[in-house]
Amino acid sequence: QPGSGVGGHCIAVDPYFIVADFPMESQIIGKAREINNYKSFWCAEQVKNAKLQFQLDHGKKPKIALMGLAFKPNIDDLRESPAKYIAQKVLQDAQDEEYYIVEPNIQEHKVFKLTEYNTAVENADIIVFLVAHNQFKNLGSLHNKVVLDFCGVLEK
Repeated sequence: QPGSGVGGHCIAVDPYFIVADFPMESQIIGKAREINNYKSFWCAEQVKNAKLQFQLDHGKKPKIALMGLAFKPNIDDLRESPAKYIAQKVLQDAQDEEYYIVEPNIQEHKVFKLTEYNTAVENADIIVFLVAHNQFKNLGSLHNKVVLDFCGVLEK
């Protein structure tokens, strides 16, 4: 898939053939994986911090919308998706908060219960943009919401 960057579907999960023939490249791929994983971990930590801050400020647990699971904007492919990894990480740390998982490009998911994006935005206290889908770019006013934009949805 052109333009999907490192970790696209063209790279095998365990690319031993690359290691043998291209030791330098295999190091770069390993580094890129590490960085991707670190970024995902960092995003999940930011969500955790926002959650704790909300609880301190409001004395109640927040409702959290995780916006997007796909590998990149406006597609329905979730394989190797950093957004999906972040969502899983956030949900592992869940403590009774309500979550809305949003992915407008698929009908249903076998692990995540999906919510329609307008409903999620309306009900959530914290909105976390993980993929810059077109649907998310014109949501109207998000004041009174805590917004974490990890993918530039709100950049005009």
